[in-house]
Amino acid sequence: MLTRRDTMALIGAGALAPINAHAQEQAAAGGRKVFDHGVVIEKARQLSLQPYAAPDAKLPEALDKLSFDDFRAVRFKRDRAHFGGSKSGFRMELFHRGFLYKNPVTVNLVREGNPAPIPYDPSFFDFGPTKIPGRMPIDFGFAGIRILFPLNKPSVMDELAVFLGASYFRFLGAGQHYGISARGIGVNTGEQTPEEFPDFRELWVEEPQAGASEIVVHALLDGHSLTGAYRMVIRPGEESTVAVGSTLFPRVDLPKLGVAPLTSMFFYGENDREHYRGFRPEVHDSDGLLIRTSVGEWTWRPLTNPKALQNSVYPEPAVQAFGLLQRDRLFEHYQDLEVRYDLRPSYWIEREGDWGAGSVRLLELPTDNETFDNVVAYWTPDAAPKAGETLRYSYKIRSLKLAERLTPKARAIHTFVTEARASGDPNAGPQDVRRFIVDFEGGELDYWLDEPKRVVTDTGASLGKIEAAYVVPNREIGGFRLFLDHRIEQPGQEAQLRAVLKVGDKALTETWVFPWKREG
Repeated sequence: MLTRRDTMALIGAGALAPINAHAQEQAAAGGRKVFDHGVVIEKARQLSLQPYAAPDAKLPEALDKLSFDDFRAVRFKRDRAHFGGSKSGFRMELFHRGFLYKNPVTVNLVREGNPAPIPYDPSFFDFGPTKIPGRMPIDFGFAGIRILFPLNKPSVMDELAVFLGASYFRFLGAGQHYGISARGIGVNTGEQTPEEFPDFRELWVEEPQAGASEIVVHALLDGHSLTGAYRMVIRPGEESTVAVGSTLFPRVDLPKLGVAPLTSMFFYGENDREHYRGFRPEVHDSDGLLIRTSVGEWTWRPLTNPKALQNSVYPEPAVQAFGLLQRDRLFEHYQDLEVRYDLRPSYWIEREGDWGAGSVRLLELPTDNETFDNVVAYWTPDAAPKAGETLRYSYKIRSLKLAERLTPKARAIHTFVTEARASGDPNAGPQDVRRFIVDFEGGELDYWLDEPKRVVTDTGASLGKIEAAYVVPNREIGGFRLFLDHRIEQPGQEAQLRAVLKVGDKALTETWVFPWKREG
């Protein structure tokens, strides 16, 4: 273990210049605290004025060619975890470079306002069967960090958060299993031009004090088209949260910026059975996109596994919050004891401050397996950012297990898609008509079960014709079931369907929206 004198010697040797040069100057001026988030912002601004320089991703062959299993076998030694002496519940471990994670990340510890880099030390790791050739330099860097906290039992250190790969990060609340991921930023996501994946090139982790309820991580983002500074306050709990403050500096004009992007997986579910096989009725990390506006409107869009890339835009006025949810929490709907899709978290983004005009975008890619993250949701501004601008976005991400209380209105809990004919009818239904069956529960719906005729449907479609729409009580869930038959005349055409249940002019439910494309 290197001493503080050793690490300060590394700073003096320029191992973390220029940030440490700045720190040294301030320290020499009076021994005051030399680090705050303004240091990261200034470093990002200065970096944006320079041409992009790709990180040195060269690795020894033994690390460069690691398989997934071999990479997982390289483990940080738990007894070397940082913050063990801080008398807080937090610990931090490091990821070794290798496999897909080749780019170096500089990790700094911030103690009492003073930053110091963590020098590379192979004794941090148990390499398993992997043999490391020779010695790597002390500025070899790491792939990322893992933050631990006793989420579920006081005596057990659980994974709270992981920063690994580009600007991806994940975090958990109590009783949750990893699924969905967050990203620092999205650049040209879903566009004709290639998507960019900027990296968190440097991290600063503030040492938590005794009894601390949160831990603070700062990150320097660097990519071809922009740089950025992030301050993330991670607070563990039943519903863990990450409060994100970001300052971005575009190097070039950006055709599409994805703010607060979320990445998830939808293979198949109740509304899409094409890939259903084996014993598991549903396989997905998330099953829908939820959007809330400042005027109290809620929109629910079930996810799909499309046959071709599907890019949906929801230009909701004054979007206040959005997220990818795992709304279905019934184990029997998944039947998977190993990966526990029923325990995958929902990520809910709550905007802070004025983001300006924009829209929520949902990108769905086709996949034939459950190992591919094929869903991305993000907010994008209407005005394309210009080179030299300074952009600021603040928001909070909540990791939810049960999301029922997000909306006071009734929720769409099931969406089924079928032919517009009775089951078992030998006469096939028309190919240009599909039946959509939606179950709504919660809110005030149980009150109206005794007066079901007063509950009516308000439906619409961007294309084609709604042949029939009616609602019946569903006492099994304490709610109502909507039946909607929709016709599209020409093969290859696509419609966006919409439905809400009302009594008079009052909406009882969130607005259900769903795409349907008639195949040839």
